[in-house]
Amino acid sequence: MAVKDFMTRKVVYISPDTTVAHAADLMREQGLHRLPVIENDKLEGTIAEASPSKATSLSIFEMNYLLNKTKVKDVMIRDVVTVSGYASLEDATYLMLKNKIGILPVVDNGQLYGVITDRDVFSAFLEIAGYGEEGIRVRFITENEVGVLGKIVSLIVEENLNISHTVNIPRKDGKIVIEVQIEGSID
Repeated sequence: MAVKDFMTRKVVYISPDTTVAHAADLMREQGLHRLPVIENDKLEGTIAEASPSKATSLSIFEMNYLLNKTKVKDVMIRDVVTVSGYASLEDATYLMLKNKIGILPVVDNGQLYGVITDRDVFSAFLEIAGYGEEGIRVRFITENEVGVLGKIVSLIVEENLNISHTVNIPRKDGKIVIEVQIEGSID
């Protein structure tokens, strides 16, 4: 499962010379929490959603003036965690968890091809598991031994049924849960 198969390809981005105020407006309008900063087709950084501290002594007018004057290049995050489109979805998920972020720019050879978000990962999980598809899900709890999955598949094939998805989940007690999604309905 490669990142490129699940990433969001349409990316909203800004240039380093965009004002912080404009970037904040764009994030609010688009419902985004982070924007890639691109210059000459190269990822230069990101800017994250932020709000002024309640402890600031600046008036709303002073704050607006500063946000309209300050450029993204002056406040952007330059050391951006990225992932290759050819990396596994599991690697991207690990990077997001490890770095406590909900979005990773997908970069190959210095070029931005998309982003992978926590929502993309959730959607991928549901797709991989066959959630919402017509059919029947059968759950087996069994010993984690060689050939167990083969036996389950053979039993299902003998009934002339087609398997659309399988998920294997190891348990702490040494057993394994094998969930099988069978297409259609059983009469």
